[in-house]
Amino acid sequence: MTTSSELTLTFTGRWALVRTDELTSSTAPHITTRELDAGRADPEEVRQHVERVTKALESLVLEPVTTPGGASWLYVHQVPVRRFVSQVVRKLLVLSAWSPFAAHPGPIATMPGQALIGERDSSAQEYRSYTVTWPGIAYLLGAEGYPAPVGLIPSFTYARGGGSISPRAEVVALSWSSRHAQTLLPVLAEVSRQGQRSLLLDLATDSTQRCPEPENPLITVCRIPEPHLLASGGLSGTSSEANSGFVMVGAHMVLLDRLVDLAARLLEHSAGSTQPSWQAIVNAEAWLDGILATARPTTVLVGNDTSPLGALAVHAADRIGARTVYVQHGAWVSGAVAWPVLHCRHTVVMGERDAALAANWVRRADAEVHVLGQPRFDALTMVDRPRQRRYLERLLIQEDSRAPERIAVWACQPFSRDRLRAQAETLLRGMRAVREEWGLVIAPHPAQDPRALDFLSERAEALRTAVTDAETGARGCLAGADAVVTVSSTCGIEAMLLDVPVLELHLPGERTLGLAEHQAAYACTDAVDVATVLSHLAESAHQMPVSDRAKNAVCRWTGTTAAAVAELALSPSS
Repeated sequence: MTTSSELTLTFTGRWALVRTDELTSSTAPHITTRELDAGRADPEEVRQHVERVTKALESLVLEPVTTPGGASWLYVHQVPVRRFVSQVVRKLLVLSAWSPFAAHPGPIATMPGQALIGERDSSAQEYRSYTVTWPGIAYLLGAEGYPAPVGLIPSFTYARGGGSISPRAEVVALSWSSRHAQTLLPVLAEVSRQGQRSLLLDLATDSTQRCPEPENPLITVCRIPEPHLLASGGLSGTSSEANSGFVMVGAHMVLLDRLVDLAARLLEHSAGSTQPSWQAIVNAEAWLDGILATARPTTVLVGNDTSPLGALAVHAADRIGARTVYVQHGAWVSGAVAWPVLHCRHTVVMGERDAALAANWVRRADAEVHVLGQPRFDALTMVDRPRQRRYLERLLIQEDSRAPERIAVWACQPFSRDRLRAQAETLLRGMRAVREEWGLVIAPHPAQDPRALDFLSERAEALRTAVTDAETGARGCLAGADAVVTVSSTCGIEAMLLDVPVLELHLPGERTLGLAEHQAAYACTDAVDVATVLSHLAESAHQMPVSDRAKNAVCRWTGTTAAAVAELALSPSS
């Protein structure tokens, strides 16, 4: 099958996508899809169009397609659908910016048998980053030769079992990643100190993300049957009186029934708990309803309430009248959130700046936002710095050598391989430019495919580098570092709280945590900045700690966040 990177858009009286290797020499306007993909669109303009297009999608089908419990397909899958729509919008805006097309806008002919949806590169395990291909763009603009798209009706079978094994619990929490578990378990431990039982529902389909079995007898872990979330099956059927209208994106008329058709295809195959299919969502709802009917919780606690499983859980909790509490498990980066909407009755955020974002994102009139910090950061008050330093030194000690005098930890994230290479090149060039010897310990994200970092062994050359083991990661060693490097990892916040200097890689197109804006990190836009900061850190005997005001803006840190969240979860008046 021909891929979009092997196609060229050309104009010979009409626009057409043709195979690049079949294009004869011509003076007609033409551009490869690879060149189009390299184009940039204004993020704010993209965001505004995504809002309008998504609203158009919401109103397209007269009778919304829902799960048996009444959760609509777009409510549950809003994040992956919005990310897909943003790819559509970005490509359309790039196309509009190409002057030959702007001078002669119109439909695009393409060849049959082309893939309409593709996948973007990602180093994350499980998660799929979908995009629209250029033949898909032609399809959305009305290209001929395709069968008429069908409307949406539910297509599913019911999952059975799982609900009867859960005990009665005052609090039910949901986790499907290691970060959720690390955030929620300290809260459940505090709930147990008040003599109350809790139930942690483990929905992880990646074995490395599963919740550890707690020793506390008042905390029970219940795992969803794996086939439930790995089942395939999407939306199918005939049209339910859909309006086959259009929505404008710049000068482009996008056919809504075709956009729904492509969006629905995202729901056909399951990537596990991170991006379940429609069938997997229906399975999860049936299982979750059974659990909640048995446990009869007062409160449902979630570490994410906008991704498919989180949105589904809040919907299920609302139906039984349970209090819903969302505990922010990761840093929010303004402008980078696919769906800036919060559904829970109570939202617990890290710092004051997150409270301002949350106030704009809440959907319900009775919503309350609480600045309480991050439960998993409570453990930082007892961190063993000397032990973590010894771990870093052991990683970097080579035969007949000592450990480098200074050590930096790079907290990686599951970005695309190209982005990771650009970040690594900047960091490594900066390290080579300093006079003092620095060692670099790379800490992959828990959800990251470790093979995505294989290229580092060749690029590091003479620099002393090592990679943490999966169990330790950045969280288990950053307190022993002389500096922590990050783009937008929450580990940067942990380092800031511990007064470990933070370097924020603010490369073109990257969104950082914004710690530098609070004078809580060093902004590094290139290798020169990295070298300058590392030299400064090596020459300075004592670093000025970050002010309490700056820390509170980013994350309130008292060591008692878990207890405060537990009190909120058990409060009879909330």
